Amino acid sequence: MAKAFQYSAILLCVVLVLLISGSEQLQSSQGETLLRIQRLLNYPSALSSWNSTTDFCNTEPNASVTVVCYENSITQLHIIGNKGTPLLPRNFSIDSFVTTLVGLPNLRVLTLVSLGLWGPLPGKIARLSSLEILNVSSNFLYDAVPQEISSLAALQSLVLDDNMFADEVPNWIGSLPVLSVLSLKKNMLNGSLPDSLSNLDNLRVLVLSHNYFRGEVPDLSSLTNLQVLDLEDNALGPQFPLLGNKLISLVLSKNKFRDGLPAEVTSYYQLQRLDLSSNKFVGPFPQSLLSLPSVTYLNVADNKFTGMLFENQSCGADLEFVDLSSNLMTGQLPNCLLQDSKRKVLYAANCLATGDENQHPISLCRNEALAVGILPQRKKRKASKETIAFGVIGGIVGGIALVGLIYLAVRKVKSRKTIKRPNTRLIAENSSTGYPSNLLPDARYISQTMKLGALGLPPYRTFSLEEVEEATNNFDTSAFMGEGSQGQMYRGRLKDGSFVAIRCLKMKRSHSTQNFMHHIELISKLRHRHLVSALGHCFECYLDDSSVSRIFLVFEYVPNGTLRSWISGGHAWQKLQWTHRIAAAIGVAKGIQFLHTGIVPGVYSNNLKITDVLLDQNLIAKISSYNLPLLAENKGMLVHGTSSGASKDLSTSARINQDQKVDVYDFGLILLEIIVGRSLTSKNEVRVLKDQLQASITSDDTARSSIVDPVVRRSCSDQSLKTMMEICVSCLLKNPADRPSVEDILWNLQYAAQVQDPWRGDSQSSEGSPVSPAIRPRLHITIH
Repeated sequence: MAKAFQYSAILLCVVLVLLISGSEQLQSSQGETLLRIQRLLNYPSALSSWNSTTDFCNTEPNASVTVVCYENSITQLHIIGNKGTPLLPRNFSIDSFVTTLVGLPNLRVLTLVSLGLWGPLPGKIARLSSLEILNVSSNFLYDAVPQEISSLAALQSLVLDDNMFADEVPNWIGSLPVLSVLSLKKNMLNGSLPDSLSNLDNLRVLVLSHNYFRGEVPDLSSLTNLQVLDLEDNALGPQFPLLGNKLISLVLSKNKFRDGLPAEVTSYYQLQRLDLSSNKFVGPFPQSLLSLPSVTYLNVADNKFTGMLFENQSCGADLEFVDLSSNLMTGQLPNCLLQDSKRKVLYAANCLATGDENQHPISLCRNEALAVGILPQRKKRKASKETIAFGVIGGIVGGIALVGLIYLAVRKVKSRKTIKRPNTRLIAENSSTGYPSNLLPDARYISQTMKLGALGLPPYRTFSLEEVEEATNNFDTSAFMGEGSQGQMYRGRLKDGSFVAIRCLKMKRSHSTQNFMHHIELISKLRHRHLVSALGHCFECYLDDSSVSRIFLVFEYVPNGTLRSWISGGHAWQKLQWTHRIAAAIGVAKGIQFLHTGIVPGVYSNNLKITDVLLDQNLIAKISSYNLPLLAENKGMLVHGTSSGASKDLSTSARINQDQKVDVYDFGLILLEIIVGRSLTSKNEVRVLKDQLQASITSDDTARSSIVDPVVRRSCSDQSLKTMMEICVSCLLKNPADRPSVEDILWNLQYAAQVQDPWRGDSQSSEGSPVSPAIRPRLHITIH
């Protein structure tokens, strides 16, 4: 008995030794891997408790960090940072980070959310061959989704939301045999959706919203397990997608779907959420959608649905929200929608007999419904009238068919002539540069900053009218981005898949293409890292006298929003940190410097606003709206790029200097918003804030800290903040002569960046020549 007990004790000790050695193995290998991950992530607050003594397998999980072990090996790793975490420092390497992750070979679940990861996702992530769930949402990952992911045979869930992934959804996505969740929302993906999606037999959730997809949705009717489909905010259509009938949530809003709804939609008996809003659907509204047994949310607003509603129509018992607004419906609002006070119902801008002032007269809906029915004919007539306006009106009498044939023939001739003139008169391209040949011998137009290839942009060229029309889907309303003093702006996509912004300028005076050559030459030089650069142009001409009717200017497309949206606007989830704000300010200043001095003649009085500054995928600031020389075409040809607001008595140099200082003042307004972190709504608010900044400069750091945006209050050094405030105040001085030059502004901005970097202890130096912290700024502020 004693021997048996002794044997059991020995066996127990052996087991304990084995367990301890297994734990030690985890600490020495995978434990070290976790600590290295902590360092590579720049010690985020979520991992503040990790250290060399942490027992990772027995640590209590929380909302930010979870480590799950099985047989002394880590199988799940969840790290969720704070919402709005900025990019990791410039010395961060996504390749090294993923190489470290591969040191956890048995990972089945990997969640890395809001950690500031940036760079292209390395294909070596597929070395984690056991992965079943991969979630890297809310980071700054870009480029294409790596093909190596297709080798992850066990992958069930792939979530890449809120990043900057680009290119098309790869065709290999259909080769993942057990994939059940695919979510790619809020990226920069484009092109058409691959047919291989229909091969994902196990797919339950497909979310592709807020991208740039276009074209038909592939046939998904074979996906019998699909329950959630979200395609919101793309350019998909026009046909309603073919789907299975087990859907629980279907969101197709903000696309280009049209025609009537298929009958099978009313058989989606498990459907709880249906959103078809902001499309072009026509035909009778299927009232049976209101009575689907499971429906809770129904939104068909902003379409062209017709038909008469009836008071005795039944509703589903669980229906909570209904939006029928902005359609062409008539009749009575169903009583079932009004009987439950908890049910929210919207129905404005129809022709319902409700007695409300927000309804149109019934005649409007009838007329519009009729117009919808002959929409293709209306479009053809509109195009023909435009053709007639170009000089083809003349005694056309006869049947409608004859008129249509004449119209089409004239339009064909017009298109040829419109394109032919620019092609023959303006295209004298040099094969090595892509710039008009007569520019090359003129040295004043050539500068180091303009050398081709420095920006990674294609050569400047002339576009044909067909290219411009095809890129914008014949200037479809879905491509329309807005209209202002600088013409109408459209988003387009070229044949190579690249997105562009196309500005349409309507010419009111009769000028030939030759009259615009000087301006086109100048615009072709508006290429700089911190400008939304020009890619080309297109002329459209009248037939009768060959004068220019419209000019289309093609620019690079920058889809990452305005600087304001990253400071005080729509990107509430992601605020720019202080280092990035300084970098953005430096970028804007360099863009202004180039407009003033990088080309001859310079471009001044640009009326710059913070909403004119866009951020690209790398958060590089680009000025999107500046004083294009063609804008003054109707006032006579522009001289020196100015807005002609200066007195005629001033000399050319004095006028240029004054116009430069106008841009400096506008830059001060941008800088003020960067500092305080909120939109400026009035001149009085600007004056008050300027006075506060001026007073705080001579006060203590507490006073300065109270003014700065709370989001960056703890991340900026006092010297950096004080320097930025000094620059801002000097730019906003009332007397233009007292304002600093752009060169002085850049010098001091770089100083602000330089004294900030050591304070933060990272390597996020702003671009440009470094300025030693020991060198005092050369900007002298006069405190009035």
